[in-house]
Amino acid sequence: MAKTTKAVFLCTDCGDSFSKWQGQCESCGAWNTLTQFKEPKGLKTPKGTISLRGYAGAKESVQKLSDVKLEELPRISSNNSEFDRVLGGGIVPGSVILLAGTPGAGKSTLTLQTLCELSHQVPAIYFSGEESLSQIAMRSARLNLPSRHLDIAAETDVLAVLTMISELKVKLVVIDSLQSMFHPEVQGAPGGVTQLRECAHALTQYAKQNGVAMIVICHTTKDGGVAGPRVVEHIADVMMHLIVMEGSRFRELRAQKNRFGSINELGILAMMPDNGYLKAVTDPSAIFLNRTRKPHSGSMVAALWEGSRSMLVELQSLVVEASQGNPRRLAVGLDQNRLNMLVAILMRHGNLAIFDQELYVNLVGGLKISDPSTDLPLILSMVSSFQNRVIPQDWLAFGEVGLSGEIRAVPSGLERIRQAAQQGFRYCICPKANVPKTPPRGFTVYSVETLVEALDALENID
Repeated sequence: MAKTTKAVFLCTDCGDSFSKWQGQCESCGAWNTLTQFKEPKGLKTPKGTISLRGYAGAKESVQKLSDVKLEELPRISSNNSEFDRVLGGGIVPGSVILLAGTPGAGKSTLTLQTLCELSHQVPAIYFSGEESLSQIAMRSARLNLPSRHLDIAAETDVLAVLTMISELKVKLVVIDSLQSMFHPEVQGAPGGVTQLRECAHALTQYAKQNGVAMIVICHTTKDGGVAGPRVVEHIADVMMHLIVMEGSRFRELRAQKNRFGSINELGILAMMPDNGYLKAVTDPSAIFLNRTRKPHSGSMVAALWEGSRSMLVELQSLVVEASQGNPRRLAVGLDQNRLNMLVAILMRHGNLAIFDQELYVNLVGGLKISDPSTDLPLILSMVSSFQNRVIPQDWLAFGEVGLSGEIRAVPSGLERIRQAAQQGFRYCICPKANVPKTPPRGFTVYSVETLVEALDALENID
């Protein structure tokens, strides 16, 4: 029976398919994202049942889970500690890593410097579909990279790319970018839904079968997601985002998906002002704290927990009398809804009437977080600004605040306190359940169970 084709409509945001076009996707709610493409219809027997001819002996490929041999995954270090941290310890052979980010974030720079520094020990090749070879060479020279052993090619045909990889027997590949690749046996322009699906499947299948690690650069939409159908994200092993911190030269590297590590890891990279080289920031707390200036009211240091390490950041609050009837409340780097909730808790359980005050809070450094352990230091910074009370620079706090005014414990309290002690802090206000049995030498911990106790501890600060 000859194969026929049928028209279906794919959502470019979520990848779901529909039999007819409609203005809004029923799965994700996006508007005007359905694109038509044709796929072959499945073969059926005359009785309407699926034919299983050619699948005899399939039982031989089935085995018990307990009989599967466990092998330790070898990893390739990228020579960048922050990149390795987010990857879970390094690049796993046979893995497919999607690296997304806004234009100018440094995706091409990060991947190029990684391949140049690894090409002397691992056969590697860089495929560019958007830049010429001379442009890549100019960037390599500007970054002063060891490019002697790295192969590069300007190719967009995915089958030609796989042929070169096979002939050169490389083990580490960068595709820049997925949206520029096309499959010659598939209809549609590069970057379309069909082309993205087929190119991603071809690259992933080859990587798994031959143990080749691939770093695939992807474009992003205006909402910050990967451009194209969601199936592109699902088939990859690692989905990473390189985010530009507003108003600074630092970059956040976060893993949205990672089959070989934690998705909660945060890597901080610094773009060097002289040549644009992305350097790992081994002590992120140093860039989010500025303890050399004179202390002022409305400032409090919080101990975050990102992935497997603690980070100290400064929270700033400004409470001023509202000039209009509806006070404005603005949060930068923090959740706006959580800020409104904390204001209500403070008025109810802290007996602080700030309903007629405008409130502005900021997370210093351009970082964006959603850690609930910032509840307590954020409230203390608001009280400090409202009462014009200066909190000394050697104080910090952490803890989640409940709706009834209780201070809840947070994970890894001891590690947060140890990190603070190493940074020169001497006093900490934290939940009672997070108080260590033996705090660091010279470090004083004030345990609190309610918001009232936390405010009393703030009153006793000299």
